[in-house]
Amino acid sequence: MSEENKHRATAAAILPLVGGAANVASVAHCMTRLRLGLRDRSLVQEEALKALPAVMGVVEDDTYQIVLGPGTVNRVTPEFEALVEEGRADAPEEPAAPAAPAGGSDPVTAEELAAQGAALRAERKAKNATPFKLFLRRIANIFVPLIPALIGCGIIAGLNGLLVNLGWLPGITPALAAIASGFMALIAVFVGYNTAKEFGGTPILGGAVASIIVYAKVADVEAFGQHLSPGQGGVLGALAAACLGVYVEKRCRRWVPESVDVLVTPTVTVLVSGLATLFGLMFLAGEVSTWIGEAADWLLAHGGAGAGFLLGGLFLPLVMLGLHQALIPIHTTLIEGSGFTVLLPILAMAGAGQVGAALAIYLRLPRNTSIRTTIKSALWPGFLGVGEPLIYGVSLPLGRPFVTACAGGAFGGAFVGLFNQLGTDVGSTAIGPSGWALFPLLDGNHGLAQTIAVYAAGLLVGYVAGFVATYWFGFTKTMLEELNAAPDEPAPAAPAPVAAKERVAEKV
Repeated sequence: MSEENKHRATAAAILPLVGGAANVASVAHCMTRLRLGLRDRSLVQEEALKALPAVMGVVEDDTYQIVLGPGTVNRVTPEFEALVEEGRADAPEEPAAPAAPAGGSDPVTAEELAAQGAALRAERKAKNATPFKLFLRRIANIFVPLIPALIGCGIIAGLNGLLVNLGWLPGITPALAAIASGFMALIAVFVGYNTAKEFGGTPILGGAVASIIVYAKVADVEAFGQHLSPGQGGVLGALAAACLGVYVEKRCRRWVPESVDVLVTPTVTVLVSGLATLFGLMFLAGEVSTWIGEAADWLLAHGGAGAGFLLGGLFLPLVMLGLHQALIPIHTTLIEGSGFTVLLPILAMAGAGQVGAALAIYLRLPRNTSIRTTIKSALWPGFLGVGEPLIYGVSLPLGRPFVTACAGGAFGGAFVGLFNQLGTDVGSTAIGPSGWALFPLLDGNHGLAQTIAVYAAGLLVGYVAGFVATYWFGFTKTMLEELNAAPDEPAPAAPAPVAAKERVAEKV
């Protein structure tokens, strides 16, 4: 089967399991997930969906997210969109009702863990639907579409740096530098465009206002007693400028007569927002950007292993709470200022802890073929930084192994943080990838070889710490008896079945 047919077959297999074309309200994707807006989630046949070979897991949030992995999701999404359009064009049949869940059986299986994971996701979603977290999600929606360009330009920048250090291809390296730097030079424009789009304004007006920040002649403008610099304020300034532009535009739409709206509204929006950007926002955002860079340097220079321990250990809980999205503008600001973010390699250690924990679970449950099969299918994506199948399919529903996996990430983060404190910065030129997929994007202040060595050693520490913590502290005696019960012998019986949430609470 050709690659194109394979991806179309995957899309065709997914569509009926999410309720058919009539049940799909929207289609989008990020780095690893197909994100679907569904009209009725009760029509989803989740167990059958997760059984598809291409599906690594599912995540329920504001959208229904199907984890396909990097690269695959980019190819399946257009095929899925085409099938949805075809289904809408034809007279669609009523979506098939979801398959009835299989009856409970002992021992605890991967299906039961998946059901518990779904219950935990639903509970987490309800808790995360606060105004502040919804605002953070909108901020993330501005930056996530920029990640592919950040990755591509980051890899080219790394390749160019390697060629320069080796003295190879001196006629090509200036061209590679231009290719790698062009996007970062204009990233404020893209942020402004996406900001206006996300908050309900005219995208091109958001881009127009943000473009003022990178215009070379702003050096002739004086604000707060000093001349501005092109790019001052960066992505934070662009974000603030575009938000102001949206506000001005909406006010104009409300009061300007329709007959002159096309002339007055764009003019007033760009003029008012532009003046505010030049004589206020650029300077203020520049100060904030400088403070963020200095704060990150100070944190790792003085906190070192302690800061890394906290960041690596708490990152996954932050993801559970939806607070990790606040880090995206910080990462982008650090990349814009120094060429790389020193926070991402530390946070990536959280995934290493999950991999180590999964290996320990695999060894501790030799008779539970269902969970072991899930781990075998999810382990390699975990090495590549796609951790959702391991988190939602294995460690989080079990409870204690999720905590011990976070401990593994904490020790890996402490290791990388310690080297930052000793003067070896380990950074990433882009955001998005994690695990082994982050190697091509690594950068630092002591050469690529040393940077790669420290990051690889940190991953190893995370694997080992997650494994040891989970193997020795991830299970109670009761959990092991229940989870290791042979299929033909009953597990220790409880007086009555307990709900998934109660069962997880007992294991924790």
